[in-house]
Amino acid sequence: MNTRILIILSLLVGIGAVLHAVVPPVLFGVKPDMLLAMMFLGILLFPKIKYVAILSIATGVVSALTTTAPGGQIANLIDKPLTAMLFLAMFIVIKDRMNPSYSAPALTAVGTMISGAIFLSTALFLIGLMDGSFIALFGIAVLPAALLNTVIMAVVYPIVQKILKRSQPLIIT
Repeated sequence: MNTRILIILSLLVGIGAVLHAVVPPVLFGVKPDMLLAMMFLGILLFPKIKYVAILSIATGVVSALTTTAPGGQIANLIDKPLTAMLFLAMFIVIKDRMNPSYSAPALTAVGTMISGAIFLSTALFLIGLMDGSFIALFGIAVLPAALLNTVIMAVVYPIVQKILKRSQPLIIT
């Protein structure tokens, strides 16, 4: 494993942790997950299974430590690795078919909704509230998070790509 890549991924997790910690809860402690945008950015920059696995586990742990949602600790540990692998699979399928400037925000929106669905399903199952609250929470927390993550990705991804292309010491393989 390339140490420089691991450092970049850890910086992304750190930035995501700050974003995740400062976003206020929307309803019953559930808040939009801004840590996802940084995880998705790391996957887009370094789409190899070994990096995605490490990134998703680290993101899951940090997200579990900073969550305020009931049942969110276990739900984050389940959600992040599953979402990361699904996101990587979607990225591999469309990376040669779409312009990255469009595919990155689109994948981020879809990935955030997948993550939200997995998280809410798991958390609601754990606390025993599976009777109709999923759709309400999905609309209140997940859809705004998907919109916000998409905007973040549309702005940040092209900038980070240019920075990495200009920095010759870091060769992305």
